[in-house]
Amino acid sequence: MNRRSFLEKASMGSAIAFTPFSIPYISAETKLKVGLIGAGWYGMVDTEAALTVGGVEVIGVCDIDSEHLSESIDKLEKIQGSRPKAFKDYQELLEQKDLQAVIIGTMPHWHALHFIAACEKGLAIYCEKPLSYDVAEGLAMIRAAKKAGNIVQIGFQRRQSEAFKRVKDFIASGKAGDIKQIQAQIHYNPVIEDTTIQAPPASLDWETWCGPAPKLDYQPSIGHKSWRLEKEYGNGHMVDWGIHHIDIIRVILDLDMPHTFRSHGGLFKLKGKITTPDTLDAHMYFDKHTLKWQHRLWGTGELNKKFNNGIFFYGDKATVFGSDNKMIVMSNAKDAEMEEFDITTPDIGARHMGEFLRAVKANDPKLIGCPIEDAFRSTAMVQLATIAYNTKSEINWDLKKHQIIGNKTASAQLARPYRGGYKRPV
Repeated sequence: MNRRSFLEKASMGSAIAFTPFSIPYISAETKLKVGLIGAGWYGMVDTEAALTVGGVEVIGVCDIDSEHLSESIDKLEKIQGSRPKAFKDYQELLEQKDLQAVIIGTMPHWHALHFIAACEKGLAIYCEKPLSYDVAEGLAMIRAAKKAGNIVQIGFQRRQSEAFKRVKDFIASGKAGDIKQIQAQIHYNPVIEDTTIQAPPASLDWETWCGPAPKLDYQPSIGHKSWRLEKEYGNGHMVDWGIHHIDIIRVILDLDMPHTFRSHGGLFKLKGKITTPDTLDAHMYFDKHTLKWQHRLWGTGELNKKFNNGIFFYGDKATVFGSDNKMIVMSNAKDAEMEEFDITTPDIGARHMGEFLRAVKANDPKLIGCPIEDAFRSTAMVQLATIAYNTKSEINWDLKKHQIIGNKTASAQLARPYRGGYKRPV
């Protein structure tokens, strides 16, 4: 293999210019007053990214785990010099005087309620992916944002990746030829926490954590970061991790949504530990493209592990592989050698957050790189592929009406009933 650093040399017929990205610092003269809902791992990642960009002050933090709440407030005070107020009830945080924007870093089954409540207050919103737990929630969130007319950015940070931008440029140049098939995958062996049913930690309000979702008995394997592979809360690996690749494929090829979904797989290796498939092939059909997602949460993945996490674009002139920090090209020309380019983007989260903050400061939604309507398409794709798996049926999707065609069993999964006194948004 002929391996060259992207920063040193980029041939493939013509040079590709690369200019290091610099995040414009947002003026601290009038700091944007921000609140955080969900102060766990990624909520804090996003909030620290906002403070890195600058021009913001976190004035309130909400979490239903008292340890998360106190630890995050202590950390934010050290970073910014002022201490945010603590809240357990997100509605109380949203009533905070001078609040202008919120970061939503909670679990997907809470996104819709947090998001719509913030829209009703007219606040700018940065919300983590996936947009929603189910398709109907996503549509309700779009309606709420349109009514509010607020600035919204959804956390598909890989739209900022220089590697994927180079893949897009290479394909657009025609050097890969006609792309008909795409394959995305992330193979890995997850570490599963303790699956023993037990009392939740004293700091955690498990009743509120479960919220509108079904309330399962607490076990460390489905609490906090571990919810991602639990059907009732995270909907599995494709929805949690694969959604990033699904989204960037749409960006690279300028795609809308597929019209047909088929999924096959099962829970073979990790049965009894997780409740979503550890083995999955999901096929999504566009008019001119076929997209396959696959994952194996066991074994070695690919023979060459560098391909375990990324996307293959199969063209009639070349195959292109893209990942967060790499582009690999294999020309179809006789005797061609594989060309590998390292293209890192260490500040990917700060770029995406900076885009949001600049849009809010300028009150200009055109500065947003991932508007809610587009985030809905990427989110609905993995949700519909999951429904195809759950129902063992083909899903035919009406792109204009946002409805499943001729499949009542599958259609019933577009909106999960809410638990207890929680009311579904419309």
